[in-house]
Amino acid sequence: MSDAAGWFAPAGDKLAVEEGDRLSPKFDADGLVTAVAVDAGDGEVLMLAHMNAQALALTIETGFAHYYSRSRRKLWKKGEESGHLQRVVELRIDCDQDAVLMRVEMAGSGAACHTGHRSCFFRSVPLGAPPSPELKLTVNDGGKLFDPQQVYGTPGKTDTPRF
Repeated sequence: MSDAAGWFAPAGDKLAVEEGDRLSPKFDADGLVTAVAVDAGDGEVLMLAHMNAQALALTIETGFAHYYSRSRRKLWKKGEESGHLQRVVELRIDCDQDAVLMRVEMAGSGAACHTGHRSCFFRSVPLGAPPSPELKLTVNDGGKLFDPQQVYGTPGKTDTPRF
């Protein structure tokens, strides 16, 4: 693949970015855009991550989700180690082109989260109570779809790093 930044149109004026027909991602100061992956079938939010120009270019080119890990400072293909690949069915960009939304089909167990849950958003925060150290989260799914220890082996080594 050639220089990933060359894949995208240079940022134009506000109207061109917000309503034009050219992909001109607005990368932040760290060179990243926010990326949200949702299940192509039921629309459930599976994960939120970030992409640099190379990750976005590889996602477009290959049809599989690639991300940039802020904590490890490296590019990664979702599911490369675990087999939980994300095949991109549709890629959308928001109005000011600083976030992407991907409709994906999950391979493997169907879990997107490195903890074994289907979605990284597997817990709910109770509303209406004042915030406190005792505030308890509620698990909102049917449980883990795989055992992270069996998939990743070493504790702390994960396919999906913390962002």
